[in-house]
Amino acid sequence: MDFAKLKRMLYYWIHQIVNILLRLTWHLLHVTIHLFYFAINIANALESHLISKGLLRRYKSLHISKLQYLAIVIESEDCRTSNVIELLQWLADLGVKHVCLYDKEGILKKSKDFILEKFDGATLFQENDVLLDPPLMTLEFASFSDGKEAVAKAANVLFMKYLKSGSTSSYQGEQIFTESQMGEALKTVGGNGPEPDLLLVYGPARCHLGFPAWRIRYTEIQHMGPLKSMKYGSLIKAIYKFTMVQQNYVKEERQGKAMEWGRKVVDIAKSTTAPLLACFAPRFGK
Repeated sequence: MDFAKLKRMLYYWIHQIVNILLRLTWHLLHVTIHLFYFAINIANALESHLISKGLLRRYKSLHISKLQYLAIVIESEDCRTSNVIELLQWLADLGVKHVCLYDKEGILKKSKDFILEKFDGATLFQENDVLLDPPLMTLEFASFSDGKEAVAKAANVLFMKYLKSGSTSSYQGEQIFTESQMGEALKTVGGNGPEPDLLLVYGPARCHLGFPAWRIRYTEIQHMGPLKSMKYGSLIKAIYKFTMVQQNYVKEERQGKAMEWGRKVVDIAKSTTAPLLACFAPRFGK
């Protein structure tokens, strides 16, 4: 009886010691990770400060001509117009000529008149504008609804095209939409804007927040952190990294990537028009 009790006590204390060791290991790992990221943030802040002061020679010469079109994606909750205007002023000083401002909820789009009024060094981008070297910066304002609306309109264009041609009789089991057709439809409805060379994401999420996928097939994407914590040096560093990257895509790889994005858009179009085609198909004879 005493031996069984001693055995239970031994197991109990071993269990307690193991739990303590595991807790200590977890807390030590947690502290180590925090210290690691704290050191990285300090190093990045110091580097950003040195870049903004012009003390790092390699960041002084930017091949800004490689950056034909820049997209800025901002978390809607962080869309402060004062910060946006300051960011645009930095870009203008660097020589960036074409910028797309995007947020999912369309807050920037609603404030475009105010932004254009306060930032007098810019004009509104038009769909038929050519990406040349204008005297003033051109601004495009976009939101998630623009991409959704563009896909819906493009799907409707394709639907009407096949409805008029009487091709709904061959709808069953056939792929009637191709990437090139969807691209032409998006161009027709004005939803196929310029593809940005570089996309900078300001916000906690490391994603493009719903920016139209068919416009970023070859786009370089960089996460910049919250807009309220933006730094001039970090902006220069991001643009510098882009200008130094060599695009080593071979033809087949570029085509494969384009087809992958195209298939996603086509799937959306099919899901939009499938009920309509199924409804009208019985009215046409084979």
